[in-house]
Amino acid sequence: MKDEFVLYRKYRPQHFDDVFGQEHIIHVLENALSQHRIAHAYLFSGPRGSGKTSIARIFARAVNCAVLTRPENDSSKRASRRSNSEVGNKSEKTPPCNACDMCKEFILGQTLDLIEIDAASNRGIEEVRALREGALTLPSHSAYKVYIIDEMHMMTTPAFNAFLKILEEPPAHVIFIMATTEPEKIPETIISRTQHLRFHALPEPIVTKALAHVAKKEGLTIDNEAISLLSFLSEGSLRDALNLLLQAQGVSGKAITANTVRDIFGIPARELIEGLMDSICSKQSESAARAVSHIGQTSISHDIFLRQLIRNFRFLLLATLDPKFSEDMKGLIGSVEYDYIMGKKGALTSEELRTILATFLYTANVHYQSPYPSLPLELAVSKIMSVIGRTA
Repeated sequence: MKDEFVLYRKYRPQHFDDVFGQEHIIHVLENALSQHRIAHAYLFSGPRGSGKTSIARIFARAVNCAVLTRPENDSSKRASRRSNSEVGNKSEKTPPCNACDMCKEFILGQTLDLIEIDAASNRGIEEVRALREGALTLPSHSAYKVYIIDEMHMMTTPAFNAFLKILEEPPAHVIFIMATTEPEKIPETIISRTQHLRFHALPEPIVTKALAHVAKKEGLTIDNEAISLLSFLSEGSLRDALNLLLQAQGVSGKAITANTVRDIFGIPARELIEGLMDSICSKQSESAARAVSHIGQTSISHDIFLRQLIRNFRFLLLATLDPKFSEDMKGLIGSVEYDYIMGKKGALTSEELRTILATFLYTANVHYQSPYPSLPLELAVSKIMSVIGRTA
């Protein structure tokens, strides 16, 4: 599939200013560039779709572009690699400028000085030996040869041992950027020789902002509730969120509504969630049993239903504990959901809300082998109502 039809590729950030979230990572890398204190190896760890590879590519360009813009470099040499008419005001920004010849070569994949390796399919000792030999050769015409190694945790033990040798005495012209979702699988001897930067799952407001930005660029009409639902489904992965948006666009065209998103991804109607929450908040055991029984007869995703319940009760707990959170919550969910949750304040004590959340979280984390998809939810609600409920 061509990049222009894959949203996460089409809108992959090309500069630090374009990145949504991960400000703590950007701050560290921009300081390293401004102070000319570049480490020989970086480890980017964090959940999928959090921007590890995108930021690695930006940094790979930036470390080389920054060398060209240093005051001590010969001006004629800089002029041969940069065009002032092309760069313009961009030269005043933190590198990369994305306008010089070198930046363009990196972006287009036409340079020999950026090597991207998938450790999941190049995980053996022979591949690492070839990497070591290649790293010893000088860059073709950049200041640094940059290796981006994705899925670093997939390397074999012999491959890790071979890779450790070059990390112990790295060539001055090489920078390694390793990315992983499972840093605990990487030997400590490797991690201790890197600058370890930990990426976070993106908060829903950040994903919502990014989705709204892309939807506007694509000329889509999408309501706030639909964006909120897509952000919720993404679980903090911007890449997943953009793929979900693309799926929704494929079904509904340029106009995307919350009902469309619910139908496509099996998201339960708000009435189902609110019906069960009403019963729990009013402590009506029989009503809760009927609500759960009705849910069991639908074709919705019970996992998503449980996640939405957890989110709503979490918001209710936070709004109960901290009145200031009520204002913050407005930016996290649609106005209809916000009004509903705020209307439940005071119905349950903070202790009862903690009991509810602990029970639902346990259910979400335990994988039941059940022939009935609704049974885990039924057991959780039954347990909750036995503690806080009363009969009608």
